[in-house]
Formats: sequence, C-alpha cells, structure tokens
Amino acid sequence: MLDIQKKKSNPFFVLLSLPSTAMGFALSVQISALSWILSTRYGLEIDKIGIVWAAGPIAGIIAQPLVGLVSDKMWFLGGRRRPWIIIGSLLAALMLLALPNLGIIQSIFASGNDPKAGLLAIAIIVALLLDLSINVSLNPTRSLVADCTTMNERSKGYTWMQTISGTFAVLAYFIGGILGNMVLIYVGAAITLLAAIIPALLIEEPRVLNNVSEETKPKSASTGKDIIMSLLPLTGLLIYGVYVLVSKLLGIDFSAQVNVGSMSFGIVEFICIIILIVTSIMVLTNALRIPKNANDYQKILLAHAFTWVGVQTMFIYAFFFLTNKMELGEAAGKVNSLAFFILSLISAILPAFVLNPIAKRIGMVRTHLIAIFIMAIGYSGIFFFARSVPVYYLFIAIAGIGWGSVVSLPFAIMSERVDQTKMGLYMGIFNLSVVLPQMVASFKMGEIINHSSDKGVVFLICGITLFISGVLWLFVKNDKSIVQK
Repeated sequence: MLDIQKKKSNPFFVLLSLPSTAMGFALSVQISALSWILSTRYGLEIDKIGIVWAAGPIAGIIAQPLVGLVSDKMWFLGGRRRPWIIIGSLLAALMLLALPNLGIIQSIFASGNDPKAGLLAIAIIVALLLDLSINVSLNPTRSLVADCTTMNERSKGYTWMQTISGTFAVLAYFIGGILGNMVLIYVGAAITLLAAIIPALLIEEPRVLNNVSEETKPKSASTGKDIIMSLLPLTGLLIYGVYVLVSKLLGIDFSAQVNVGSMSFGIVEFICIIILIVTSIMVLTNALRIPKNANDYQKILLAHAFTWVGVQTMFIYAFFFLTNKMELGEAAGKVNSLAFFILSLISAILPAFVLNPIAKRIGMVRTHLIAIFIMAIGYSGIFFFARSVPVYYLFIAIAGIGWGSVVSLPFAIMSERVDQTKMGLYMGIFNLSVVLPQMVASFKMGEIINHSSDKGVVFLICGITLFISGVLWLFVKNDKSIVQK
C-alpha cells in the first residue's frame, strides 16, 4: 500500500479521484463533440441525434446495476472495481477514436451509392459502446471512493473527486473551444486510458470493507424485494424506457394519442406520467411505511432523476439553441465548448473548497438543494435573458454552481443511506436515476424541441425540471449525524 493511502493525505484523494476523472473526461468529450460531429460532419438531423444519444443509456439500464452487483461479490486482478475500470477505459478510448472515423467504418460495411447508408446504425453502435464503457467504469470508480474511505471521509472523497474531475473537464472544454473538437477527441482517448489504468493499479482496495456502521449494517441479506422497493420512484421512467426501446428503435407503432391542453402524448407516455405521479406521492408520503433510510434513498432517486432530465436536455440540445435561437451558425460549436468550459470551471472549484465546508456546517442535503435551485435560476436566466453570447456565458456560470453539486454531493448523500457491503449494487441502481432521465431527454424532450419553432424551449425545460428537483430535495431529511459542528 502506498504511504499516501495509509495516511489518507490529500495526494491520495487526488489519486483516488483519477479513475473517475478519466471516465468523466471521456464523458466531457462525448458531451462536447458528439452532437457537433454528428450534425456538422455526418449531417444527421436533431431527432436522429437524439436516438444516437439514447443508445448508451438504454444499455446502461442493464449494465450499471449488473456491474455493481457483480463487482460487489468478485475479486479479480487484486480488486473489486479494478477489472471494470481497466476494461471500461480501454473500450472508451477505442470508441472515442472511432468517432471521427465513422465514415471509414461506414464505407467498409455500406453497399450502394448512398453516402449515408448505414451511418445512423454505425453511429448508434459506436455511441452505445462508448456510453456503455463509461457506464461500466464510472460506477466502479465511484464505488471505489466509498470502499477506500470511512463515513467521516466520504464527503471529502466525493468532493475531491469532483474537483479533480471538474478540473480535467475544464481542460476538455478548453481544448474543444480553442483547438477544436477533433483535437479534443484524440487527447481524450489518451487521458481516458492513462488516468484510469495507472491509478487503478496503484490503489490498494480493501479485501474486507470496514466502513460499515451499525445503522447501515444489513440485518439480513438483500432480497429482490429490497431492489424492487428501491426502484419504485423510477417505475414510470423504466416503463417509458422499455416503450422507447420497442417503439422507436424496433419500429413498432403505438398510434393512440392523448391530448392535454396543447400537448400531445402517446397513450403509453401518458400512462407513464400517471405512474410517475402516483409513485412520487407514495414515496414522498412513505405510503408503504418502509425504514427511514430506504425511503430517503427512494426520495434521492426521484429528486436526482428530475435533475438529470434538465441537465441532459442541456447537454444534447444547447448546441441547437445556439444555432437557431441565437443564430450563431458555425460559431455555435466553439461557443458551446466554451460554455461547457465555464460550467466545468465553476464546478471544479466549488466542491472541495466551497461545497464541502458548507456541507460540514449545514449538512449535505441542504447544501445540495440550494445549489439545485441556483442551477434552475441559471437555466431560467438563459431562457428569459440570453440574447448575446456574454449573457449566455453568465447564466451558464450560475448553472455551474448547481452542476458542481450534482456530480459530487448526491453520491455522498446516497452512500450513507445504504448497506455498505452492497455499495456497487446500490450505486448501480442510483445511476438509473441518471440513465432513465437521459432517455426522456433524448426522445420526448427531443421531440418537443424538434417541433418547437422557438428553440429557447430547451432552457425552459431545463429550468422547470431543475426547480421540481429542488422541491423534491426538500423532502429528503438532512441527516444531523453528518453535520460536523
């Protein structure tokens, strides 16, 4: 074991953060470059790009809980999480290198004279493998932080993780904004590979987890019922994900429509909304009378899901807001990269140096919900006031306050309310509150935006969903035991 790991010094927290940073960097490249390269280089329309973005989250629905469950129980190559980090980073680097070469791949498999023949299918496969590889590794990198820290160190571990990861994300968007997305893709492949594998080999994982408190120690083995109860608040989103898989990707038509005011929903979509409302009420009132920590975990999933509907809508469609609403044309790509650079810069500075000290005083839940409301203000400001690039940058910076919290504090909050010996499994279930909303953003929100003449609706959606998320976080108890006086 390295001396810095024995002492739990700051350099160790930096090292512990690097695997997550590597996969976060790959995600930053995907966010910055995927919509741009598919639109400008390969000529795909908005709705087709939404399908490409949805491919990875669909795979993540199965991969994340499964990898979490398996990694909890296996020991291979000297660790629980190490094998998945190495495999995922290798595959992610290869898929990043494939992005600018989709045309070459398409020319190998395509037949006929149509230059776009099979391009969508190839783009979906590459995006699926890229997102799947990120999912496979990102979950173990976060579980690794919990495995190697005590309860008292958990907030520090995750805020340091976001500070280091956010710093690299700043570098990613800086490269994309100044040198261009093509350079970013190739640099991203190298960083994804090196920053994940080298630290994973240096960090010694504990064979036996010693950070299990009496409160979170399991009284019996986890059962399927426990997992089903955890998924209750995501039931509507999960059914929607299955519906999307069947109707959109397999071409099976569900033509029945339900009109609500000026909005039109498919019958299955409408049923999913009803289920989401009913299960949300059940979770918020604890209608099933489950233990406090289990109910808090449900509430966290619900609140985090609404956060990610808004965040993913921004990531996918901000480029089209800049192109159409602000009429930036070819400059939209660089403005988009520089905006995400600002977002990441703010989110890199805040967690370890601002959010963590505040969380020690008022609690992590209160700190996070304040940050979420600030993010909603940032998105709303873009919708109402962003008519020039500097104003757009200003409100993106405000949104960055919330983003810094979104990618750090919820993991620490969640990790204190679950069985510590099943961290991988519950982290995988928790990540469904990310991938399922991503599907909503990719399909339904993409459909709404595509049919709207005013692309400003992108940030109207973001603002509303973040505000709802903030309200839902008010129902999560601020655990007094984690407030350090």
